[in-house]
Amino acid sequence: MSVLIVIPARYASTRYPAKPLAELKGCTGVGRSLIQRAWEAASAVSGVDRVVVATDDDRIKHAAEAFGAEVVMTPESCANGTERCASAYDILGSDAEIVVNLQGDAPLTPHWFVEDLMNAMRNTPESDIATPVLRCDGRALNGFLADRKAGRVGGTTAVFDTHMRAMYFSKEVVPFTSATYPNEAMTPVFHHVGVYAYRPKALAAYPTWPVGPLEQLEGLEQLRFMEQGGTVRCVEVQAKGRQFWELNNPEDVPVLEQMMRDMGIE
Repeated sequence: MSVLIVIPARYASTRYPAKPLAELKGCTGVGRSLIQRAWEAASAVSGVDRVVVATDDDRIKHAAEAFGAEVVMTPESCANGTERCASAYDILGSDAEIVVNLQGDAPLTPHWFVEDLMNAMRNTPESDIATPVLRCDGRALNGFLADRKAGRVGGTTAVFDTHMRAMYFSKEVVPFTSATYPNEAMTPVFHHVGVYAYRPKALAAYPTWPVGPLEQLEGLEQLRFMEQGGTVRCVEVQAKGRQFWELNNPEDVPVLEQMMRDMGIE
């Protein structure tokens, strides 16, 4: 099945304006923009036919083209990454059978997260959308709890049924647990990884649906599928020794840079 990866990127982020152009320094001390690192992560995925950056801002367009990315300009009216992916797919006239949204704030996404996602879509034709989940160790869970205590919106958590069908996603830490976990211990909380794979039909329908109350409250685009009765499949992925974090707030920059140093990422 043919695969298109779209990296949606907007300049006017509420929590972190100009975030795609934020510089991240790896283990060599050389800085590269967030959007370039996201593009490099997407380019490392095997079995992909095309990778594009979708934006509505000339500054991001010029920066992306400077490092060799293909760019598609999408409307400013796109409310989130999924709407931007739908617009990009339509503008490109693509015939890809799977569209992957690799959001520009997740530059540490390992290639196997996306490959596992693509395989899940191939093997479960009833799934409208699939997204990875990663079991939190104590370090990750404690980081989420610290963010919430400090009033910061950090990562998203996911709960799902025994058939891996999503039941809910939240920016709160769910499910609740009163236990205390050492850094290396596994926990019952799953981190939702900000990558999605869609069927083109479901992706095309998405912008025509109204924003529901849950999506509005949580600010999570995938809840629109669930509020419309769609099946969102969660795909558990393995870290394999890799650390994972997303750039949600300026305070996340040193966290990501330390992770890149620890993992030897340039």
